[in-house]
Amino acid sequence: MGKGDSAGRSVDDGTWLIDAGHEIIEKRRRDGDDMLTPRERLIRALWTVDYSMRNAGDLATARDLDAQFREIGRAAAETLGLPSALEAFSLSDGELERRYFDLFDGICAELRGR
Repeated sequence: MGKGDSAGRSVDDGTWLIDAGHEIIEKRRRDGDDMLTPRERLIRALWTVDYSMRNAGDLATARDLDAQFREIGRAAAETLGLPSALEAFSLSDGELERRYFDLFDGICAELRGR
């Protein structure tokens, strides 16, 4: 999983996020949180939200998986200068739940462009 994803956009955003998230989860398990880059932290936070929204339809599971997902996502998005991701992770839970699927492609486009 490198910058810009050399495999290109032929892989849809949902599949890309699942694959990237899996790699990051394995890296985190192996090396610990401190070894994750800001981009990896943001992908992990987005994966957490995505998993929760697609499986439960709300952010309850995201909070169970990582109570800090919002703070991690917001800090990483700010560090990386990614406005769509920063906007999403700055929303209230209810607003993020309502708007998540509309925001998803824009966030992925920002991340995949890095």
